[in-house]
Amino acid sequence: MSRPRIVIVGAGFAGYRTARTLSRLARGRAEIVLLNPTDYFLYLPLLPQVAAGILEPRRVTVSLSGTLPHVKLVLGESDRIDLDARQVHYTGPEGEVGTLDYDRLVLAAGSVNKLLPIPGVAEHAHGFRGLPEALYLRDHVTRQVELAAATDDPGRCAARCTFVVVGAGYTGTEVAAHGQLFTDAQVARHPMRTGMRPRWLLLDIADRVLPELDERLSRTADTVLRERCVDVRMGTSVKEATHDGVLLTDGEFVDTHTLVWCVGVRPDPLVESLGLPMERGRLLVDPHLQVPGRPEVFACGDAAAVPDLEKPGSYTPMTAQHAWRQGKVCAHNVAASFGDGERRAYRHKDMGFVVDLGGVKAAANPLGVNLSGVAAGAVTRGYHLAAMPGNRVRVAADWLLDAVLPRQAVQLGLVRSWSVPLDTASPELARVPGEPGRGSSSGGGTQQPAAARRGSEPAGDRAGGGSAEDRPGGASAKNRPGGEPAAGRSGGEPAKKQPGGEPAKKQPGGEPAKNQPGGEPAKNQPGGEPAKKQPGGEPAKKQPGGEPVKSRPAVTPPPDQPPPGPDVAPGPVKRTDRTTEGDS
Repeated sequence: MSRPRIVIVGAGFAGYRTARTLSRLARGRAEIVLLNPTDYFLYLPLLPQVAAGILEPRRVTVSLSGTLPHVKLVLGESDRIDLDARQVHYTGPEGEVGTLDYDRLVLAAGSVNKLLPIPGVAEHAHGFRGLPEALYLRDHVTRQVELAAATDDPGRCAARCTFVVVGAGYTGTEVAAHGQLFTDAQVARHPMRTGMRPRWLLLDIADRVLPELDERLSRTADTVLRERCVDVRMGTSVKEATHDGVLLTDGEFVDTHTLVWCVGVRPDPLVESLGLPMERGRLLVDPHLQVPGRPEVFACGDAAAVPDLEKPGSYTPMTAQHAWRQGKVCAHNVAASFGDGERRAYRHKDMGFVVDLGGVKAAANPLGVNLSGVAAGAVTRGYHLAAMPGNRVRVAADWLLDAVLPRQAVQLGLVRSWSVPLDTASPELARVPGEPGRGSSSGGGTQQPAAARRGSEPAGDRAGGGSAEDRPGGASAKNRPGGEPAAGRSGGEPAKKQPGGEPAKKQPGGEPAKNQPGGEPAKNQPGGEPAKKQPGGEPAKKQPGGEPVKSRPAVTPPPDQPPPGPDVAPGPVKRTDRTTEGDS
């Protein structure tokens, strides 16, 4: 008799806890399959410390295969779920498609960035839901400080040193608190940056910081932020985002190249496609985390609307604590559906909250006891070490090193702006050149942004997020690379449609230059007039190598290239320069 198969979609707090508990309960009597886009579990509460350079990225990730040895890991994103056929259709990381049959299904798809119908936000803002976004923000903030120190224009320096965070919940508050310390440290240790004043703004339409928590925690966090000179503005949000800054709802225009969007989250759009009862975008389940009418389907975490038995008539909030606890209950109920144990209803008891404010400061109320300062900081870090399913020693070591050594404020350049669009259904994945992404999450009242279409790179990452005059491919000044060369410079007048001018046909971004592979080259280039239809065509006269074979085909981009747009990431191109049989 074959073993029943349990498929878990998502490896966040709820999915990871479900898989880990089920593997212990099943003892090999069931096949457990975990479908997730990445091979790690991400401990989200410590993500602001990654952006601030305190923790290395791998410290907040836990290997799925390494910690779940009896669970089969399948890398991919779920595209569609056929409830009648009991099949999950997915796309793998290299574009391959697959299908997973199941006897029991656990939906723990999590959440994505919450969007609002505000002009320009989707194009110019970045979220903070995944590791790529944290890595991008760390590089971006470091670059803005370095570019600000290099300019002689006070206005441009001030704009680069201004960082706007929208949303004063858990994430936004911690990002602003850690960010202010991070930029202050970069400026204080560099004598060439004397006089620079990094400025962080924290905006929210609520009347206080951390509106979902106890007022005493809110006052503690507000006090710490203001002591660090964070500009906290409650009752204020963004009315419009542009390339040069943001227009606030109070009428003020703030010059900035950095807009961090932390207004909240919404359930993964996958659950909307199931055609099942929903509650504010979340899949409605009973207290046993089962979908009504579908006893083989369970849901937990941010994607599930779980009744709050402690507050009848309401649903549990979308927090990591609830997702972690629901994962354990879900695992027991899945096992009970096979006759192993009894079902449990999800109940929770509030054990308190912790908010890390950077340095030795925090706000915490464990078991209802309100703490602040060093005591709250110790409790907060102790809680995170206890809650993490791995890497505790490495995290503690990084904290110790950060206390005695200066941080390394360097750009790694691993994640570019177009790789982490705000409007995406996969914030945990950075977009890869030439590979189709899962695309826009198509919700929140916004259109798919330019970055999500890979058409252009939002402001803030085009050579540091500067103005058009500062960016390659923009309105470049004379004598700058890619612009109009000065008279008398070597090379004469460059060919039209060269990189930096008008883009090429069939190239990512528009019409190709005449000297691109497969087109007619520009005149006046070094080496005489080159051959038409290079490579492999008739070579330029007086070029070394003689006359090559004329029949070699021109290089053309594959049909799956990204749509046209400036600053697009290049996709893969079929090579024609490899030696084939018969070539000399």
